[in-house]
Amino acid sequence: MPTDAPSNLPPVLRPDAPPTHSLADLAARFAVDVRGDVADAALTGLTLATADLRPGDVFVAVQGVNRHGAEFSATAAEKGAVAVVTDAAGADAAAASGLPVVLVENPRAVLGELSAWVYSTGRDDDLPTLFGTTGTNGKTSVSHLLEGILGQLGVTSGLSSTAERHIAGQVIVSRLTTPEAYEMHALLALMRERGVEAVAVEVSAQALSRRRVDGIVFDVAGFTNLTHDHLDDYADMREYFEAKLPLFLPDRSRRAVVCIDSENGAEVVARSQVPTVTVGTPALASDPDAAAAADWVVEILDERQVGTEFRLTARDGRTLTTLVPVIGRHMAANAGLAIVMIHEGGYTWERLVEALDGGRIEAYLPGRTELVSGETGPAVYVDFGHSPDAFEKTLSAVRRVTPGKVVMLFGADGDRDATKRHDMGRTGVEGSDILVITDHHPRHEDPDSIRATLVEGARRAQPDAEIHEFSPPERAIIEAVALVGDGDAILWAGPGHQDYRDIRGVRTPYSARELARRALREAGWPVPEPHWPVPYPEHETPAS
Repeated sequence: MPTDAPSNLPPVLRPDAPPTHSLADLAARFAVDVRGDVADAALTGLTLATADLRPGDVFVAVQGVNRHGAEFSATAAEKGAVAVVTDAAGADAAAASGLPVVLVENPRAVLGELSAWVYSTGRDDDLPTLFGTTGTNGKTSVSHLLEGILGQLGVTSGLSSTAERHIAGQVIVSRLTTPEAYEMHALLALMRERGVEAVAVEVSAQALSRRRVDGIVFDVAGFTNLTHDHLDDYADMREYFEAKLPLFLPDRSRRAVVCIDSENGAEVVARSQVPTVTVGTPALASDPDAAAAADWVVEILDERQVGTEFRLTARDGRTLTTLVPVIGRHMAANAGLAIVMIHEGGYTWERLVEALDGGRIEAYLPGRTELVSGETGPAVYVDFGHSPDAFEKTLSAVRRVTPGKVVMLFGADGDRDATKRHDMGRTGVEGSDILVITDHHPRHEDPDSIRATLVEGARRAQPDAEIHEFSPPERAIIEAVALVGDGDAILWAGPGHQDYRDIRGVRTPYSARELARRALREAGWPVPEPHWPVPYPEHETPAS
C-alpha cells in the first residue's frame, strides 16, 4: 500500500478504546537505536499508511517498490504521529520530520510482533479462539461455515475472509484476503472489545509469505487443498506449497486439521509440527482408501439444489448427519473440515451434535456456488472459483443436480497467473454442454487476448464443442440466459461476491449476481430477493 496515497478502500478497523503504551517501552523492547526523546510519549496505535494514520499512532516506514515510506514522515507528523519506526535507510528522512525515530533492523519483519504488542491488553485470557484456514480453494467457504456453525452453538463470532469482515454480526467489506499485520491485530483487538469469543480467519499463502499474520498463534489451523493457482506470485507449485507450510509450525498454530483428499494434504500432515488430525472424503479423494482411513470421514448422502447432505464419522464411531446449504461434494468436505476444526478448538462433540445432527448448517456463503435464480426456470449459480480445479469440482456438482444442459460462463483475471488459462478453457468445455467465454478483471491486459487464450484452450480440448465469445460480461449473461430453459443451469464462475471489475486500474461498480438476476427477469423468469446489497440503482447499468 503506498504510504502517502489516500485509499479508496474501507478504513482500517480499530478498537474504540485501545490500550495505551509508552514509547519508551516500545523502544526498549524493539529498538536497535533511538533518535530523539522517547521518554514521555504515549501511543495508542500504529499504521504503515499515512492515509490511515490517527493522532497517537506510531508510523511504521518501510521500503516500498519505488520510494521509502520514511519520505512521508512529515505528513505523519502533521496528522498526529508520535514517532516513526523505520530502518537505517529511512532514518535521516524520518528524523527530518522532528518526530522521535525508533530504528529497527527490518520494520516489515517486526511489524506483526510490534502490532501484537501495541494492541495487547497484557492478558492472554481475553483473546478469542482463533481458527485459521489455508489452501487454494475452499478457504472462504470453510471460514464462513466456521462462523455459521459457531453461531448455531451460541458463540459470538468474528470473521475475516476474502468476501467480508464480520464482527459480532456487523458486516464490513474486505480490503484484502488477509489484512496487513497491523490491520489484523487492530481488527482482533476490536473484536475482543466487542465480546467476540471465536474468530475464523482466511489465511492465504501470500499472507504467510508477506508476514501479514506475524504475531498471531491460531488455536486451530486448517488445510483444504492445493491446486494450480498463484504462479504469478510463486515460481512453481512446489514454492507455492512451501509458502503454506509455516501455518503448521508451533509459532503459528497450536493444533491442525488437514484434509487428506490430495497428496498435498498427506504431505502437510507429515510435515506439520503441531498435533494434527485428518479429514477425508473418499468420494473426492485421489486415494479413496487413504481418505477412508482418516481420523474423520465425510460420506456424501444426497445432492440437491438446496444443498448437500453428508455424514461425518470419527474413527471411534461418533457420527452426525447434516446438510451444507450449497451444492457440491467439495462443499461437504469443507463443512466436515469446519466441524472438526471447531471440535479441535475445544467445543464438545455433544454440543455440535445438538446443533447440527439431523438439521442443516445455517451459513451464507457469498458468491460460492450461490443460487441466484428462482424456483422455476433455469438455475443460475454465481461462483468465485477461478482455477481449473475449482471449475472441475463445481461443474461436476452442477451437473449432478441439473436434469437439462449445463452452460459454463467465465473469464480470466488480467495481470495474474496466465499459465492456468488453457486449463481453465479445457475444464470449462469438458464439464459443460455449452461454453460462453467473456471478460473478468482485465486490469491492464488486453481483454481480447485473454479471451482468445481461453477459447484456444477449450478448442484444443474439444474442437467440435459449442463455444461462444461475448464481451462485455453484461452482454454475455444475457446471451447465456437466452441459451437455456427450465431444467437447465448456468454456472458463472469467477466474479462471485465481488462488487467491481478492475479495468485499467479503475474499480468499476459491478455485480455478477445482480446482472444474472436482471437477465433472468428480462427473459421472463422469476427471481428471489437478493441476500446482498445492490451496488447500483435498478435503472443504471454498470460501465462495460
